[in-house]
Amino acid sequence: MTPQATWIDAVRTSHERLRGVLDRIEPQQYESRAYPSDWSIAQVASHLGSQAEIFGLFLDAGLADGVAPDGDAFKAVWDRWDAMAPADQVTGSVVADDRFVARLEEVASSGAPFEVDLFGGPSDLSGVAAARLAEHAVHTWDVEVVLDPEATVGPEAVDLLVDRLPGTVAFAGRPSTDVGPTSVVVGTLGTERRFRLDVDADAVRLEPVDVGTESGAHTADVVLPAESLVRLVYGRLDAEHTPADVAGAEHLPALRAVFPGF
Repeated sequence: MTPQATWIDAVRTSHERLRGVLDRIEPQQYESRAYPSDWSIAQVASHLGSQAEIFGLFLDAGLADGVAPDGDAFKAVWDRWDAMAPADQVTGSVVADDRFVARLEEVASSGAPFEVDLFGGPSDLSGVAAARLAEHAVHTWDVEVVLDPEATVGPEAVDLLVDRLPGTVAFAGRPSTDVGPTSVVVGTLGTERRFRLDVDADAVRLEPVDVGTESGAHTADVVLPAESLVRLVYGRLDAEHTPADVAGAEHLPALRAVFPGF
């Protein structure tokens, strides 16, 4: 399977996971709180549905002139979804998401030239799929964890997203004078990786560690499942949803402050 096909297949799998999760939600739960403290389950579904439409606009642009849709186009989509009743947000999100995934697969199979300005830089179709997968998998967890406190982000997403975490950290990390300068080696299980995480007053950086050449890299300061590291970076590894067997857990309170979530 090509890298592009791998990303698109993971988006399809995540979509089916979302469908299954929302099928388990009772109507009386639609306005209950999801994992983000300021969003209901219906609002998470609305976000995923509206973003499916917006990513469809990026597909259109990539097949045309490559110019990203503007903020007015985004706002029009968001306003329409915000005006929906909670039940329509939930059911409509699955329909919109299915439509986007089918379109993504169609564009890939066509072999048509594709490039679009995606969030500030040029992207091919794999980049569009990767950006969609990142938000989709994490927000699906935001709902699933309400039903099952032991829920985890889908493994098809984790296996791919873990290697994109350095870029995500550059966006999501919040330098903090309260935490103070921090440098830790983080090891992941499941999808095995080693990273060095550096935090100072100006920046947060996550860089892969070559375990074959870097002294001391075979032993990490923090060792946790790759899935947990993904959730940490996305601000979703609170104490209640942290595996009990994390090694070096004493570092986690400081790291949680660096990744407040988005």
